Amino acid sequence: MNTDAYTKAAKTILVVDDEKNIRRTLQLVLEGEGYKVIGAESAEAGLEILASPDTPVDMAILDVKLPGMSGLEALERVRKEEATRDMPIIVISGHATVNDAVHAIKLGASDFFEKPLARERVLVSVRNVLETAQAKRALAEVSREQLAKYEMIGGSAPVQRIFHEIEKVAPTRAGVLITGESGTGKELIARAIHRLSPRTDAPFVKVNCAAIPRELIESELFGHEKGAFTGAQTKRRGLFEQAHGGTLFLDEIGDMDLVAQAKVLRALQSGEISRVGSEHVIHVDVRVLAATNKDLGKEVERGGFREDLFFRLNVFPLRSPSLRERVEDIPLLAHAFMQAFAKENGTKPKPIDDAVVHQLVARKWPGNVRELKNVVERMAILSGDRVTIADLPEDPHESPFGEEEVAGGDASAASEAFDDDRARDDDREDAGASRPPPVPGQYPTLREFREQQERKYIVDTLKLTGWNISRTAVVLGVERTNLHKKIRGYQIKRGEG
Repeated sequence: MNTDAYTKAAKTILVVDDEKNIRRTLQLVLEGEGYKVIGAESAEAGLEILASPDTPVDMAILDVKLPGMSGLEALERVRKEEATRDMPIIVISGHATVNDAVHAIKLGASDFFEKPLARERVLVSVRNVLETAQAKRALAEVSREQLAKYEMIGGSAPVQRIFHEIEKVAPTRAGVLITGESGTGKELIARAIHRLSPRTDAPFVKVNCAAIPRELIESELFGHEKGAFTGAQTKRRGLFEQAHGGTLFLDEIGDMDLVAQAKVLRALQSGEISRVGSEHVIHVDVRVLAATNKDLGKEVERGGFREDLFFRLNVFPLRSPSLRERVEDIPLLAHAFMQAFAKENGTKPKPIDDAVVHQLVARKWPGNVRELKNVVERMAILSGDRVTIADLPEDPHESPFGEEEVAGGDASAASEAFDDDRARDDDREDAGASRPPPVPGQYPTLREFREQQERKYIVDTLKLTGWNISRTAVVLGVERTNLHKKIRGYQIKRGEG
């Protein structure tokens, strides 16, 4: 989902409340932000509007206490109808109990809050639930096609670039070197190239060069004859033979031994191999794809990788983007992993709260997509009927001291420093007890204080996201253009704080 492409103008919101003033207030607030609003004074009237094919509704705001049918009864009916089963609904109430709130969430409410309604609270919630619904719809639209074609999901520009490059190189015989950080999905790219190639019905054989002992790599790749070495009790076909007519994927090629590199180069140049312990030449037709998280150019410079093999493999370089470069795909991926986990374990997929998705977007993910998948599966195991912020595990990469840790890591020194600060705070509080009342102008006005705190919160969030504007806008629940205006208005400079 591209959050920058999110538009409010096309979104229609149904407001169901028996209080005319509430309907009017919500209409003014929401229409002021570009939404279209339809009002209804009863649950029955609201259900009629939702059932009408002439009045498409994107989401609803539903009061609990209504004349006749209650809001919770209406919510239950909406969830039973196929046409409105997945519609985002915010439930509001002026006299709600905790049980009402819990019941509403269990029935599938996207959010719940009490009257009187705060303008910012309403707008942030509306935007969040619409974005989440849009992400789910996008997942439903793209996942079937993309999973069938690439085993990959994403609507971001970097992922679309990968799809385009895969489709260009797949029909050819060209070697492809896939680079990228661990956990970015390099194997998925290799499988997609094979699936879209003329070799799709032939074998796809993977070998992890880092997992095979140095003394066995040659035997694994080219096979061996019986008695070729101690332990070779039978003749064995190597992976090159097994991949004949298809694709051989050399994962972590940067960890391959130099001797084995020379033999792989010969096989690529001549299409001929020999099993260990045999002089018989075997002709193989294999397309080789390779992947690495190392900089092979630097490995060549230091003598750790053969230059001629590097050029042979690097005919078509293809870089797998990190998750930090495709942050807008995180909602899609999180919901997809939840669906996959539920299917694998025979359970019902659990809805993920918007607050959880926003926190996932804010993280830096050095472990990339693999790390995100692990976190989602852990939340699926630990959570109840839905995934809430309480189920989100702590970020292991986040320092407990923020951006900078205590110098030297001396726990006792840190404790003493904290105690000194607390003592000074206590002294200031004691001294303040005898101060005269404040005079006008001595302290900031309420508006000045609010602006100071908003500025600080924006700076803190920018720091949290590594000064990524798109990610910060998602976390704050504001339009990217609006965030740019606030940054200019508050004269925020990159790196401050």
